Amino acid sequence: MATETTSQRPLPAPFNNSTDSLTLITQGAEALLYKTTFLTPTTPAALKIRPSKPWRHPTLDKRLTRQRILAEARVLAKCKRDGVSVPAVLALDWENGWTVSEWIEGVTVKEALRKRNLEEGDSAVQSLMQRIGHAVGTLHSIGVIHGDLTSSNMMLRQDPTTHGTLDGDIVLIDFGLATQATQEEDRAVDLYVLERAFGSTHPREEALFGVVLEAYGGVYKGARATLRRLEDVRMRGRKKSMLG
Repeated sequence: MATETTSQRPLPAPFNNSTDSLTLITQGAEALLYKTTFLTPTTPAALKIRPSKPWRHPTLDKRLTRQRILAEARVLAKCKRDGVSVPAVLALDWENGWTVSEWIEGVTVKEALRKRNLEEGDSAVQSLMQRIGHAVGTLHSIGVIHGDLTSSNMMLRQDPTTHGTLDGDIVLIDFGLATQATQEEDRAVDLYVLERAFGSTHPREEALFGVVLEAYGGVYKGARATLRRLEDVRMRGRKKSMLG
């Protein structure tokens, strides 16, 4: 029986009969993420399970699970094909509600910024911001909207040779809300969500968010129109805050 070192939830086949250990990493409203292995004991992998929802009709539940798993897998495959750094999909089973993908060794941008060394000054943060802008610009240039851009959904791929807390390539993760779209409004909202996430989670680095947008504009050719629309989205956000 597979062992869950953090939780004791029923696992779908074939993991309910696996001898590999599974460690629960995160538990959200729609899915659970585990660290496990795939094919060989030395190949780490991420297992994302979408549990069945008992309050939904079984037929509808299976249909929605299938749609969401396939939609996320297609977006990830497109990103891989078109040069966006994302985890590779290794296997999936929409009947049993799971996806196995490449395990990214490193830390989230959120964790890296919170733990950064004091000697890593603005230049290190600016470099990180540039890499974030480049990653998001590349994503938008291929017609993909992430839908939940936060520092928690960006990994810094790191290895033992990594020297600084903020070193590493940006890998975008968690595409459960992603869509393929070409509307400037969608891109602008994606950027606004990221900007608000930095404002609330990383107030020390918020003043450098302009570096993200500058790097974004250097990668995505249609950035000028998107950034103009971002101003409109900001205005709506401010009005909403004022009105409560």
